[in-house]
Amino acid sequence: MKKLFITLFTIAVLFTGCAQKKIKNPMIAVFIPGIIADSPTYEKLANGVINGVTNYNIDKTDDKKALLSIMEVGTNQAEWAQKLTALAAERKYDVIISSNPSLPDLAFQVLEQFPDQKFIFLDATCEGNPNIMTKCYDQAQQGYVTGYIAGLMSKNHKVALISAQDYPVMNNIIFPFYKKGAQDAVAGTSVDYRVVGNWYDATKGAEITDAVCKTGVDVVLPICGGASQGVISSARNNKIKIAWFDSNGFSKAPEVIISSTQNLQEKLAEEVTIEWLEGKTPWGSAQTVGMKEGYIQFVNDDPFYLRNVPAKIREQMDTLVEKITSGELEIKL
Repeated sequence: MKKLFITLFTIAVLFTGCAQKKIKNPMIAVFIPGIIADSPTYEKLANGVINGVTNYNIDKTDDKKALLSIMEVGTNQAEWAQKLTALAAERKYDVIISSNPSLPDLAFQVLEQFPDQKFIFLDATCEGNPNIMTKCYDQAQQGYVTGYIAGLMSKNHKVALISAQDYPVMNNIIFPFYKKGAQDAVAGTSVDYRVVGNWYDATKGAEITDAVCKTGVDVVLPICGGASQGVISSARNNKIKIAWFDSNGFSKAPEVIISSTQNLQEKLAEEVTIEWLEGKTPWGSAQTVGMKEGYIQFVNDDPFYLRNVPAKIREQMDTLVEKITSGELEIKL
C-alpha cells in the first residue's frame, strides 16, 4: 500500500507540474497601419513575419508552433489607436509587431490599460520602455542618397518631395536630408516640399505634382502611399522623373523612375520575429540600421536604372554609396 501511495503521489506531482509548466503556443499579431496592397513596406513586414514563423515552426510539434494573425487597419490614422487598443484587449497575443514611426506613442496609450502587452516596432524609435523594442532605418542616409541622385538628374536644378503628411521623421530627417543631398550634388538646387494630407488620394497627388511641374520641378520623390499613383500619372504626362523610396520601384513606372533606395524590411521583420520566438528580444532597446549593416540599399543593378541614368551619374552614385557604407562619409546636417 505504501508503494502504491508513493506511485500515485508521484503521478499526481507529474501531472501538476505539467499543468504548471505547460507552454501555450506563442501568438503573434502583425498590426498593419494601412493596407498591404497599397504599401510595399507593409507587404514586406507581413512577409517577413510569415517567413520567421514558418521557419521557426518547421521542427515544432503542433502544441509548440507559433500562431500568427495579421490585421490591416486602413489608412485613417485617427482610428489606429483605437484598433491597436482593441487588439491588445483580446489578451491573447504575446507580442504585437508593426512598422510606423507613430506607433510607439500609440503603444504608450495601450500600455496604460494593458501593461503586460509587448510590442516590436520597425521604422520607429523608442528606447527605455521594457515592453517595447524598436529598430529604425537610417533615413538620413536614405533621404540623402535619394536627394543626391535627384539633384544630379534634374536638368532645371529644381526637385520636390511630396509627402502624405507632416510627421516628425519626415520633417526632421527625411526631407532635410533629401534637401541636403540634392544641394550637395548640385549647389543651388531648389527643393520644394508639398503635403497630400493623407496616404491614399491619388487625385490630390496628381494635382500637387502638376503644380510643382509648373514651377520647373523635373524630379519628384513621392512618399505618400496610394497617392503615389497620382504622382506617377502626372510625371508621365509632364515628362518628369521620379525617385523612389523604401523599395525597388522601377517596375511601377520604368519610363519615369530613375532611382530606388530600398530598406530590407522583409529581412529585418523575419529576424526580429525569430529573435522573439527564441526569447532573445532586447526589450527597451532602440537600434538604427543603415547601409553599413546592409538594411538600406541603393539599387544600382536594375536594368531600368542602367537604362535611365547616364554612366557618369551612376559612377558618382557608386562612389557616394561606397563612402557611406564604409563609414568614410558620415551623413549629418
